Formats: sequence, structure tokens, C-alpha cells
Amino acid sequence: MSDIDMQDAPAATRPIGIDASKAPEPVLGDAPIHPSRYYDRDFWKREWEGMWTKSWQVVALEEQLRKVGDYVTMEFGHEVILAVRGKDEKIRCFYNVCPHRGMMLVPEETGNARRLTCPYHAWSFSLEGEIKTVPDLPDFPAEAKCMEKKLVEIRSDSWGGMVWFNMNDDCEPLREFLGEVGEQMEAYPMGKMVRTLWVTVEGDFNWKLVQDNFNESYHVFHAHPQLKFVAEFSYLYSQFDLYESGHSRMLMPGGAPSRTVKGSEAEVIRQLGEHLKFWGIDPEEYRGRMHDLREALQKQKRLLGKEKGYDFSGYDDNMLTDNWHYTLFPNLSLSLKPDGNIWLRARPHPTDPEKCYFDMWFLNLFPEGQTTYYSPTLRDTVDLSVPAPHQTGKAGDHTMGPTIDQDVAIWDKQQKALHSRGYQRETLSGQERRVRYFHENLDRWLDKHAPVK
Repeated sequence: MSDIDMQDAPAATRPIGIDASKAPEPVLGDAPIHPSRYYDRDFWKREWEGMWTKSWQVVALEEQLRKVGDYVTMEFGHEVILAVRGKDEKIRCFYNVCPHRGMMLVPEETGNARRLTCPYHAWSFSLEGEIKTVPDLPDFPAEAKCMEKKLVEIRSDSWGGMVWFNMNDDCEPLREFLGEVGEQMEAYPMGKMVRTLWVTVEGDFNWKLVQDNFNESYHVFHAHPQLKFVAEFSYLYSQFDLYESGHSRMLMPGGAPSRTVKGSEAEVIRQLGEHLKFWGIDPEEYRGRMHDLREALQKQKRLLGKEKGYDFSGYDDNMLTDNWHYTLFPNLSLSLKPDGNIWLRARPHPTDPEKCYFDMWFLNLFPEGQTTYYSPTLRDTVDLSVPAPHQTGKAGDHTMGPTIDQDVAIWDKQQKALHSRGYQRETLSGQERRVRYFHENLDRWLDKHAPVK
């Protein structure tokens, strides 16, 4: 029986909202996902040349680049990407390097500048990347053509409130790369959401373990036992879609405990209580029928949405409570709801295939006219007037919320165990097929972009 045939799975057709039709199942192979691809340096180098430098990636939020001269830098592998808003109001991305002698042009992560001036020898460039000044210019030979130098621009675009870049000048347009999931995610006002949590940690694990994790929910029952009180983790009532673009989707019911939960009403109320009360529901009235909360919450959001400052007219009822989780190839995962977005990404480490940088954002859509409100995902009151600081460190140094913290605590141990002689190859269930699909897409990508011999 297919996922969509399961009782109470997300509806196949909808008058409003996102198309929830089940995508055709691709034919998957059975070749081993060899553990060496998580630590082999040759494979790591192939990924850099054949995938990281060819795929669309996010460098910043548009919100960070509101004013002329605003800039953001981000480490990506051994590159540092610079995004800046020019005097013509256009956002451009450059390699963050001075063409004089290779100094990092902008050492800060964020800031605002009238010009981009190298901190070493003071060569300066316009916000559009054109050379402006070269100290002691007559001392350079004429053939150096110093005043013809430019910063090397990288192809870039904006979508979903985010600034994207691609180091391949011949890449497909961003919107084509996003394919059908781009069309679906445009139903959410991501550009209006405000980042209220921003954490980056360096982890002792390969980036693919992160993406594997978010490509399956089989681990949720054991790794995240608290989630059974607020969502239906069972694959029997979820839907998995694998798209030709290489991206995928999971639709998981939420707003009520899992069907496996019998009793435990105090814990359900503890976790959902504040959110339910925000929407005018007294959770105590649902003792003995906690599984009715999902439908009740949908009705209340529909009834009170406008009064609370939300426009839910573009969403069907299931979208108001359920977890719509997208994994964008190669390394971005998003869990979308009308009032917020959990944004998760692993970036390549510059020197070690057994390390990566893991970024977690939480983006809130603040109700119209409000500067604070209770976030059900963060389980805390968030404040629009307080910009989220960028918390950085090693894995475990900063909390990313209880669920993501539990994921992070797993990956370094898995990375170490992948070297064991006792591990031969993966054994995947049907609900883990997005993992296989991800690796097959990675192999196709590397083959497609392999250097010509």
C-alpha cells in the first residue's frame, strides 16, 4: 500500500495550499552506500570539484543586506563568499579575496562599508567590485594594469528571502534548480520571516551524515522520544515524495500526539499547552481525547487567524498543523509551517572530510502588529526587536533546541563507527529510501561534472 493510501495521511487533492499529490516513485538501485565516502579524501575532493562548486548555496538572508553597503561573509569549504548590496541596490556575490596578493578583503562576518578596502595594503574596490584606489600606483609597472583589476563575481540570485550563489557560471537558473519544491515553498512567506535563532557549530562528522539524518524519520521514535507527544512520527501516516530534481519532501501530521501514545496526557499538555492556549484552546478539556487536538487546532487557527495577525487564506487545514519537511539537494533541510521555518544546513569543512559546519536557523513570522509572541517550536517568547546573535563554537557548545541537540549528539559517534571493520554496508527500510535517493543523486551529480580526461 502506498503512503498516500494510509488512513489520515495528508489529503491527495486540495482546493487551496500546496499540491500534496504523491510523487511517482523512482526506481532505486541497491548498490552499497560505502562507508568510505564519509571519510575518503579522494571522494571529498570529488565532491568539492563536482558538486560544491556547481550547486546553488545560501550565503545570507536578504534581511541582512537591506542598506547600500551592507555585506555578509561566509566560509564555504576553503572559500569565503562575500555578499554585498551595491549603490545600484543590486546584491552581488564575490570571492572574498583581494587580487593584489591574496589577502582576505573583508575579514568581518557582517558590516557596512562605502568601499571594500583591503586591510593589508589598502587597495579599495567599489561595492560593485570595480577597482577604485591603488596606493603608490606609479610604483607598479604599467603592464600590471592595476586599475583594470576587479573582484571576481560569483553568479547569485535571491529567492525565499535568501541570497544564493553558485560558483559555476554555466549553472542552471536558481528557480529551475529548485524545481517543484520551489513552487511549493513559495506558498510560505519566507521573505517576511525573521531569524530568531542562529547557531553554527563545527562537528566531528561528515556533512552527509547530517543530510542522511534529515532524509528519514525512522530514527525519530528512539532518538527524539519527546516528539511522539506533539506529532505523528509513524511512516504509516506520513508521506514521502522523491522528485526528479533530486529534492524530496516528507508530510507528517502534527498538532496532536502520535497514535501510539496512550495516556501521557500531562506530557502532551506540557509540550502543546502554551501553543493551544494562544489559539484559545483549553488543553484540559481534551483529556481522554488528545488525538482530537489536531482538528481542533486547525479549526481555531482558521477561526482566529486574522484576529491574531495571520493570513491563513492560502493554506489548507493540514498545513496549519502538520510538518512539511523538505530536503533540498545537496545540503539544505527546511521544516515549514505558516508561522515559522526550521532551517538546517551542513557546509563542507576546508581541510577535513570528517568534519563539517552545521548551521541551524529558526525563522519566525511575527503576527501583524506584534513584536513578541510565543513560538511553539522554540517553546519560548521571541522578540522582533532583538536580532539573533550568531552563536558559534564546537558541537554541543550551544543549544539548537532539544530535538536538534539530540541529532547533533549522534553524528560524531556514527562517524567514528563508520570506520569499524564490523560495519559492512547499510540496511535500509522503505521509509529510509530518501537516504538512498540522496546518495544516488550525489553519484549522478559527480559523474555529470567529472573532469574531462
